[in-house]
Amino acid sequence: MVTTRSRQHASPDMGQRGYDEITQCEPVAHVEKVASDPIKKLPTEISAHILSYLDDASLLKTIQVSKGWKDIATSSAVWRSTFLSNYSRRLSNPQPYIQMGGAGLGGPSTTQQPWQLMAEARHRLERSWRRSQPKAVYFSGHTDSVYCCQFDEDKIITGSRDRTVRVWDLNFPYKCRKVIGGPAARPVLPISEATLSTHSTTISNLPSVNGTAEGNDIFHIPQDYHSASILCLQFDAHIMVTGSSDSTCIVWDIHTFQPIYRLRHHSAGVLDVCFDETFIISCSKDATICVWSRRTGELLTVLAGHKGPVNAVQLRRISGVKMLVSASGDGYSKLWDLRRFEEIRKFESQDRGLAAVEFSDDGRYVLAGGNDQVIYKYDVNTQKVVKEFRGHTNLVRSLYLDSANSRVLSGSYDQAIRVFDFETGNEIGLYEDWTTSWILAAKSDYRRIVATSQDGRALLMDFGHGIDNIDLLDGGNGT
Repeated sequence: MVTTRSRQHASPDMGQRGYDEITQCEPVAHVEKVASDPIKKLPTEISAHILSYLDDASLLKTIQVSKGWKDIATSSAVWRSTFLSNYSRRLSNPQPYIQMGGAGLGGPSTTQQPWQLMAEARHRLERSWRRSQPKAVYFSGHTDSVYCCQFDEDKIITGSRDRTVRVWDLNFPYKCRKVIGGPAARPVLPISEATLSTHSTTISNLPSVNGTAEGNDIFHIPQDYHSASILCLQFDAHIMVTGSSDSTCIVWDIHTFQPIYRLRHHSAGVLDVCFDETFIISCSKDATICVWSRRTGELLTVLAGHKGPVNAVQLRRISGVKMLVSASGDGYSKLWDLRRFEEIRKFESQDRGLAAVEFSDDGRYVLAGGNDQVIYKYDVNTQKVVKEFRGHTNLVRSLYLDSANSRVLSGSYDQAIRVFDFETGNEIGLYEDWTTSWILAAKSDYRRIVATSQDGRALLMDFGHGIDNIDLLDGGNGT
């Protein structure tokens, strides 16, 4: 007889006989072979529900078990559930007003979509990120440093020191669609265009069309335009806002690229802009932040408190309250409550000024980086640094937090783009010397990195190039 370890506490009403029956048992003589498939004993709906909890790699393995398992494991309903549970759960709630690029979840969610093919494509895409295997596309045409960029699933928009905004095809053939600027900013073909070096993975490096018939055809002179460098921009489905060294912002119709109105108040260059459905926010070298009405262009208030240039701003709605985070050359990042237009938190860098800032979608953390080459992750409630992201050897000029994929993207004057895991702080990607000068802006989505440089080019790093069925992931948020 085999005796097991006695339990420390028996039920109060349990007699000695019952206690012995629990603590003692006869040895097992044999194990009866289970001849039937348990999946077959369950209703199909329940079997499908059970398998839907598997990740895509495990689900593919179940296909090999038996014909019954294969029939269920290859059903569209199972793959839809698996795909959405693996990827749509990553989306923050609420999502930021401006969504960079795409979500990688395909179009509207229906059982008619090829969910298994989508899951296989997404699995290969994640592997490409882990192995740091993007392909490079270079966009040439700007005649000076490219300071800013934003992209969706169709286009990239860039702003430059050459006083123009350019709109590019995000996808093949990667052409420049439009150049927006004043008459004096019209580019001409130089006597000999210097050819800048490209990365070994380059799949497209089209020459500039400046000064050609095509270049002249895409040049657009709007009714109003900036007279100095385009330092920052942001767009949504309706408008684009640009900020300039001429101390003003222009709000544009995103479809016609005609100006709607100009915002004037700053006394120095506008270094960053952001907006939502209600506010347009601009920050400046003059150390102030202006809050404008999106509907009318009226100046609502000026936020003062920074002692140096305000280099970056970002909006979030947290528990129904609109919050703004800012970063300044004075070495502080500040959190502002836009109900009362007042400062409510302050985050201090360990050494010197801050050039870039990000605000997590859930409002719990602020990321900031700058002159001391370190990216700080602050807890909003305690105002303490909870993690440091290190590796850059020069000023951190750009930050982007892809909350859906838990990736932090940074660009630096050291000509490197680094990718960190937001939770652990581990570096998961390093891309050095893909440009020939400083990285001035870098953004990403589930598939791509888009960066701009002092060398006058924009750079697309496509981790999905060549993956079968990758285009099935385009087209919305998958809900």
